[in-house]
Amino acid sequence: MTPDELSRALSAALASAVADGTLALPADDVPSSVHVERPRQREHGDWATNVALQLAKKAGTTPRALAEDLAARLGATPGVKAVDVAGPGFLNITLDAGAAGELARTIVAAGDAYGRSDALAGQVHNLEFISANPTGPLHIGHTRWAALGDALARILRAAGADVTAEYYINDAGAQMDKFGRSVLARARGEEAPEDGYPGEYVIERAQEVLAQHPDLLDLPEEEAVVVAREAGYAAQLAAIRRTLDGFGVHFDTWFSERTLHESGAVDQAVARLREQGHVFDQDGAVWLRTTDFADDKDRVMIRANGEPTYFAADAAYYLSKKDRGFPGKIYLLGADHHGYINRLKAIAACAGDDPETNIEVLIGQLVNIGGERMGKRRGNALYLDDLLEWIGSDALRYSLARFPADTPLSLSGEELLKQSNDNPVFYVQYAHSRTCAVDRNAADRAVARALPDGSDAFDPSLLTHETEAALIGRLTEFPRIVAQAAELREPHRVARYLESLAADYHKWYSECRVTPFPDEDVTDTHRTRLWLNDAVRQVLANGLDLLGVTAPERM
Repeated sequence: MTPDELSRALSAALASAVADGTLALPADDVPSSVHVERPRQREHGDWATNVALQLAKKAGTTPRALAEDLAARLGATPGVKAVDVAGPGFLNITLDAGAAGELARTIVAAGDAYGRSDALAGQVHNLEFISANPTGPLHIGHTRWAALGDALARILRAAGADVTAEYYINDAGAQMDKFGRSVLARARGEEAPEDGYPGEYVIERAQEVLAQHPDLLDLPEEEAVVVAREAGYAAQLAAIRRTLDGFGVHFDTWFSERTLHESGAVDQAVARLREQGHVFDQDGAVWLRTTDFADDKDRVMIRANGEPTYFAADAAYYLSKKDRGFPGKIYLLGADHHGYINRLKAIAACAGDDPETNIEVLIGQLVNIGGERMGKRRGNALYLDDLLEWIGSDALRYSLARFPADTPLSLSGEELLKQSNDNPVFYVQYAHSRTCAVDRNAADRAVARALPDGSDAFDPSLLTHETEAALIGRLTEFPRIVAQAAELREPHRVARYLESLAADYHKWYSECRVTPFPDEDVTDTHRTRLWLNDAVRQVLANGLDLLGVTAPERM
């Protein structure tokens, strides 16, 4: 019996009590589903609910009286072993081994789909993350958002949401000219300008630009800067794409900031917001009155010299997302962008959206390597390419995804490379590889999920060991964990769940044999345990995939 099936059984028990007049509750107030959760203490049963406490007052009875009536009705449900009333009216429910163990077959049959739901069906989101300037490689800070953003996109989709992952290319503004002059200087064999980009990667971009434009050094200065800027930009953006491909991160849309300026979208945004009554002129500049919506000060959109500000582009970009049909707009920004929260929400409000529902701004904290913050312009940054070569994609993605975004992190590459149970990614991946090893050993001993004649050998009533009850209970939680991680925008919940599942599996593995001893015959217990083993393998693989981490068959 799955949690959803139990939830429906509780709803049916409530409906039955209303129908026979025992419960004075309007039929419309009977919930179509009842929330159940795992008790904190295993001896309290498999599932618990406080539905009696929630409905008793409305029904004109006491929580305990309602709980006792529900316990009697639910106790007659096939698959329910016992229902106990605890405290003021909590219901603790224990399933019989057969009903609980049936989940193993359900998971194996569902395959990749187990854990997916329609919890967020109907939600349409634009999820923007990384959005680094195309003036250098992705560094450790971007790496965190790459891991978290891609995992969040996967989890939201698993919960039924329609998600477009978007990279906003900051390819407009003075930094592009500085980058162009830096590339040109390196092409000439000179140091980068004082306000330019000194990283070694600029030399690589300069070599690529020279290969495409052999006449670069013969061009007039300003023309040469433009050629170096445009060719260098294209080469650097291509390098960023290659890096992200190696990290398993793929975007549905690459949106250029330039297009907002070139298409007139920035001017149109100012005009649209003026029509809404939120734009005013002062001191020769054009302002957006964001203080009406909790921003700490009004924002300049067009300077007195006629030049648009970054904020104007931000407003045009928000309106672009709105016009492209995204009711939900999720921004993943770094710690230095905390001040953007109110101004972005103010833009949403000025655009006629609800800033509490149409926009979410998630702020991530810094990642440190050896305690030293890295900066791209200092030329000593630790880049994502370096991290991939040193640590690898799996260890990086898992370690970054297993912490809340607002938690500052210090990573140790040596710790992440350790093949020990102290390394969470190894611990979880090893659990998956162990399930595969069990399958291989089972095949060698002719243990299969079916009998030799092909008939079903699955008997969930045989899964009676205490470690099996704990393991099955953990498996039931996976869909709820995924839905919760999506709703709260917290991928780390999936990682921590996988670690708990791996711990339960390792305990079960040490206590229960899938393959018989050499002098024993294969029994239905062995065959049924193989189903449970394979169910664990499937859930581990599904969970790791949500984090963008591989599930190795051998380690």
